Amino acid sequence: MHRQPAVAGTFYPRSAAAVAAEAAALVTGSALPSPAIAVVSPHAGWMYSGALAGRLFAGVAVPERVLVIAPNHTGNGPRVSVWSADDAASTWQLPGLDVPIDAPFVASLLAEAPALRADRDAHEDEHAIEVLLPLIAVRQPKLRLAAIVLGGLSFKECEALGAAIARAVQRAEGPTLIVASSDMSHYLQDAEARAVDRLALAPLGAADPRGLYDTVRAHGITMCGYIPATVALIAARALGATRATVVGYATSADAGGDRGRVVGYAAVRIDA
Repeated sequence: MHRQPAVAGTFYPRSAAAVAAEAAALVTGSALPSPAIAVVSPHAGWMYSGALAGRLFAGVAVPERVLVIAPNHTGNGPRVSVWSADDAASTWQLPGLDVPIDAPFVASLLAEAPALRADRDAHEDEHAIEVLLPLIAVRQPKLRLAAIVLGGLSFKECEALGAAIARAVQRAEGPTLIVASSDMSHYLQDAEARAVDRLALAPLGAADPRGLYDTVRAHGITMCGYIPATVALIAARALGATRATVVGYATSADAGGDRGRVVGYAAVRIDA
């Protein structure tokens, strides 16, 4: 079964030619690309966060296999969901681009993580993975995908899932880049959003998963993907990560949006 585009024409262009051209223009940077264990990328419409996401991926040497972990914006499906690969030819279809599912890696994830459910309902209308794939594919034309969508999890559940992901990555042939898909605070005034997001960026930039989880919950920060980011940090730490770098931060106001009601965006890479 193939996943059809859900947000082409709204979050990013509809035509194949426009997607290819705009994605290539966004993924630019002067830094020499280097491998990362994990990254945290914003996932809004390209007009708002595409430049920041593109700059993040421009600096990363993207391997052929990428695991994207996203929040569940729709409420559909189980709390811990991986796009199933029952069909060996399963792909995520985007305008001008078909991204195959890495079925052996998905099978390994399911074997390692008892909480993970093979599912498609949580993924069909979810934008947080789809909008990143054309940008990632600019860096890796042979891209293979594993896609996880997460609902509300306790920190203990995050720990178990992160450890399971790390085991699957360690046992897989070749490298895997873990991508946590998340925007930061939502619908605050610009100055307030920046102040609130600094609270979350402190533990995120310190590669501290418990600190991130606790800070977001203690302050009621509306960071939609804090659970994917927590899980990614836990997995990355188990894989040898020791540091994180905040590549950039912006709000929707920086792209001409209303300063009275903004969404925050951060790009972070996690390295050994």
